[in-house]
Amino acid sequence: MSEQGTKASSPSRPWLHRHRWLVLRRFNQLGILAMFMLPPLFGGMFAAGNLSSSMTLDILPLTDPLLLVQSMLTGAWPALTGFVGAALVLVFYAVLGGRVFCSWVCPVNLVTDFAAWLRRRLGIRAGGRISRNLRWWLLGLVLLLPLVTGAMVWEYVNPVSMLHRGLIFGLGYAWLILAAVFLYDLLVVPRGWCGHLCPMGACYAAIGAAAPVHIAAPRRARCDDCMDCFTVCPEPQVIKPALKAAAGHGPVIDSIDCTKCGRCVEVCDREVFGLALGWVGPDGHLRREAEARQTPAGLQEGSA
Repeated sequence: MSEQGTKASSPSRPWLHRHRWLVLRRFNQLGILAMFMLPPLFGGMFAAGNLSSSMTLDILPLTDPLLLVQSMLTGAWPALTGFVGAALVLVFYAVLGGRVFCSWVCPVNLVTDFAAWLRRRLGIRAGGRISRNLRWWLLGLVLLLPLVTGAMVWEYVNPVSMLHRGLIFGLGYAWLILAAVFLYDLLVVPRGWCGHLCPMGACYAAIGAAAPVHIAAPRRARCDDCMDCFTVCPEPQVIKPALKAAAGHGPVIDSIDCTKCGRCVEVCDREVFGLALGWVGPDGHLRREAEARQTPAGLQEGSA
């Protein structure tokens, strides 16, 4: 499925160029699913398990850190491979940004992106509002329940693991949970699940809080206020400080809520957005950039 902004992108740009990040994301998401689903049909398995815990090529363990913590809180001590797998995942997302998982890996993103696309296509105005902080409270509840019950209660209703397991072994009643997520996003709160409720998203956001990879608006002086980036962004509140220099904010989108989906990069005809590497200071500038701005030779914003 493709997503469009509020106005058509420049006809001079090929379709693939206008959707290159989206195509890469879908290729990555579907490719990860294929790693688990297709090999057994041919007598082997490239990756055994699911997104919660897996073993790739019988040598590379990967474990969801939130699952590992829940397991430990129930009193169950994971195997060494569980700790190694969680450490690998933590390092990976600490570098790239935790919510890269949400937009580039999580299969539920396919469901919520479809709901967002359909809402725009049909002109549905979902006016419900809830606090974005609710996902942090739910994350706390997810960690509290294993202590109280001795069981990983969240995993019984976790749409992410349920969808992934369901695609491999059969959905069962999981389709009800996924339908609820879809209808909630479509009719009640735009991007309501990923942006407001999902405790896994909150967990990965915390993991990537100090990541050195960012989306930025280095050419924000070119912005013509078309609002296409705000329309397609799953977390549009992260754009304004960097794009509009709110309170003197630098051009780097430094919010942990940014999913780095890249939609703002590709829909912008003015090519305002791009990638930025480095650690960000409190003023929203990369530290090396902030130092350069203090010298006469410092580059000015808006340069290519």
